Order: sequence, then C-alpha cells, then structure tokens
Amino acid sequence: SSSLKEAVLEEGTIAFKNWVKTGTEVYRQFWIFDVQNPEEVAINSSVIKVKQRGPYTYRVRYLAKENITQDPETHTVSFLQPNGAIFEPSLSVGTENDTFTVLNLAVAAVPHLYSNTFIQGVLNTLIKKSKSSMFQKRTLKELLWGYPDPFLNLVPYPIPTTVGVFYPYNNTSDGVYKVFNGKDDIISKPRGCVDAASFPPFIEKTRVLQFFSSDICRSIYAVFGAEINLKGIPVYRFILPSTAFASPRENPDNHCFCTEKVVSKNCTVFGVLDISKCKEGKPVYISLPHFLHGSPELSELIEGLSPNEEEHSTYLDVEPITGFTLRFAKRLQVNLLVKPAKKIEALKNLKQNYIVPILWLNETGTIGDEKAEMFRNQVTGKINLLGLVEIILLSVGVGMFIVFMISYCACRSKRVN
Repeated sequence: SSSLKEAVLEEGTIAFKNWVKTGTEVYRQFWIFDVQNPEEVAINSSVIKVKQRGPYTYRVRYLAKENITQDPETHTVSFLQPNGAIFEPSLSVGTENDTFTVLNLAVAAVPHLYSNTFIQGVLNTLIKKSKSSMFQKRTLKELLWGYPDPFLNLVPYPIPTTVGVFYPYNNTSDGVYKVFNGKDDIISKPRGCVDAASFPPFIEKTRVLQFFSSDICRSIYAVFGAEINLKGIPVYRFILPSTAFASPRENPDNHCFCTEKVVSKNCTVFGVLDISKCKEGKPVYISLPHFLHGSPELSELIEGLSPNEEEHSTYLDVEPITGFTLRFAKRLQVNLLVKPAKKIEALKNLKQNYIVPILWLNETGTIGDEKAEMFRNQVTGKINLLGLVEIILLSVGVGMFIVFMISYCACRSKRVN
C-alpha cells in the first residue's frame, strides 16, 4: 500500500524526509548535582550532600544527517549524525555562566588511569602546584562543553588538556551508523537498530524494540507499557524495563557489561553501567537519574537523591503501523568513580569508592502539530478509512447473509406447507 511505501528510507518518501532532518524539535535538559559539603568529603570521607539545579535546556539534533549512502545490494543506508547544541534561556532556570561545585574530573580520573604509585606521586606534585583538589567550581558551559584544566596544563608531555562531560561535542558527529532501509522486505527486516527514530512497521505489543544508544555505548531495549493517544494518533508507549540495568545474576544478558569485580562487588551491583572502555579509560558510569532501579548501596554515600518513575524513566511512543517514534524521553545520569589514592593528597583521606553523580539529562522530542496533522491524513486517516470500508463490507455481507437466511427459511416453510 502507499502508506507502507512511504515508510521506506529512500529519496522522496515521508520516512526519508523526516529521517534526514527530524521535523521534531528535540531538547536536552540538564540538572547539575551541586555538592554542598566538598571540604567535609575530602577530609572525613563523609556522605556527599548534593542538590540538583536545573533544568538548563539546549536544542539538539537540529542538523541534517550527512554522508548518506544507500547500498542497494544489502538494502542498507549508512550516515553520520552531526552534533550541535543551542542554549535556550527561556526554557532554563539560569544562564550558562551559573556556577556549581562539582567533582574535579581530571583529579578523580588519575588513580583509575594510572595505578602505578610512582606516577601518581609525580602527578600529585602537579595537582598541588595547580591548586587543584577533589572538588572544583565550574560554570555550566565549562562543565558540559569543556575547559582548559589547570592541573593537566602542567603535565610536561603532550596530552589533551581540555576537560568537559560532553567535550568534544559541537562540530563532531555520531557514527558511522548503518540501518536497513526496509525496501527489500519491509516487514521482516529491522530497519532501525540505531537512534530509536523508527522501527520496522506493524509493531506488535509483544515485540521487544532494540536500539543503539551512543550515550551508553551499547544496544538497549524497550518493552510495551501502554496504549496512548498522541495528538489524535494512537501510539504504543514502550518503556526501558528495570531488567535492562539489572545485575548479570538477575539478567544474564548483562554479563558483558560487568567488566570488573571490585566496584561491581562481584557483578552484584545493579543500576549502573561501566562505560570506561568507550571513554578512553576514564571511570565514567551511566545510570538512570537519581539511581532509579539501582542497588541501594549506590545512594548510601550520596544524600539528596529522590528517584521516581514519572520523571526519571525512559520511554518511546511509537506509531505501530509505520513504526515511527512520534515522541520520546531519554533520561540518564553521568557519574564518575572516585577511588581512594594514598599518593594523591586530594584523595588520600577517602575510605571507600564513590560513584559520584555529576548531572542527569532529559532529552525529549514530540511530533509537531503540523506534522501530526499530515501524519493523521496520510496514515491514521487511511487506516481508519480502511477500517470503515471493512466495517461497511462486513455489514453488507452480514445483511446479505440475513436476507439469504430469511429467503431460505421462507422457501423451506413454503415447501413444508
């Protein structure tokens, strides 16, 4: 049918137009965990008291996909997704110059990157010389997008000296990604195990939706949660289940993501993913905001967290006939592991490992009113029309059957008489 042809990723289709450059405005909101007792933690290894501040909102994913290449033999299309972020003051609680007390990213990473105590001793002199400590004051702009680190600037051999949670971001790209375009066999080939923007058509409630998330460097999945009406379009809400972040004991599929035994307490800690392997060895851990669905021990050393399903869970609202995602909310938290280190004065008083929350984000997008109307006309309307035709044909069929039965009975009774 023409509706299905429009769901193929090739020049000229609705799917292709919306896929190349999303017609949906996508926003990424940040909440920063402002540390209230930095000295107390560094000296006494106390519980870290945090207070979240936000939202600070940026518009993202507004750039069109690049280097789009169709491969007719494999029915795939490959592409790059350029990154960009524009600050939206009207949707934020403050400016990009607001300051926060946060973990010193460079200092915290040293014991993880350099386990050799001699090297730690050398780096310790540079940390002291630069007057760096366990915590630092940084503006929002610096923390997110990068700042020259005073301690790294003193390291005598060439290393990257700019540090930031999302550095580098602007003028970079995600990819190369490759997806099925759905042309060969639109029903059986998974078109999008990529950015969750679209899935194969005719989605059943029993289906598990697999997609790749570059933020967590892995594929993840969502399961059916509820039927919802979005701007007059019936959609299925798929949610990230708690099992996606479960320990390998609970969910054996996660055994690949337990890469070390100490911090994970022999792979029993759940609710955090160690993604250091794809962050050049930096001790970055990803979780749901406020350690939602996480082990109780994660929040024992952090005061000021209050996880709740409503604000902190991730979901996708997918139109089941076409497989297009019409609304989504991706929520995750960036944490850094801090280990005690005898040779580094800034960290020598720590008595245990901390997984310290830095910030959490909520990336959302909803189909615009114009696009929703077009979608209703092109897809939902046609499907409803098909349904109406089906009902009319069924009614006519039932009517004819009743007439036939009445005639048949009348004939029988005449014969009997």
